[in-house]
Amino acid sequence: MDGIRTEIKHWVELFFGVKVIAMNSHRLRGKARRMGPIMGQTMHYRRMIITLQPGYSIPPLRKKRT
Repeated sequence: MDGIRTEIKHWVELFFGVKVIAMNSHRLRGKARRMGPIMGQTMHYRRMIITLQPGYSIPPLRKKRT
């Protein structure tokens, strides 16, 4: 896991031009879904919380629709 975290940190710093000071992550389980008689589950995913050095920010990636 540690290699993935350093790689994500590297790409965030390179792509957005910011300095990362901390990264936290947690794994979110998928939700149970039913399609008729068949019970299934959505995908699990991992959420990363990235803390930037003071003075740096990342602009919103998409504009709100009006």
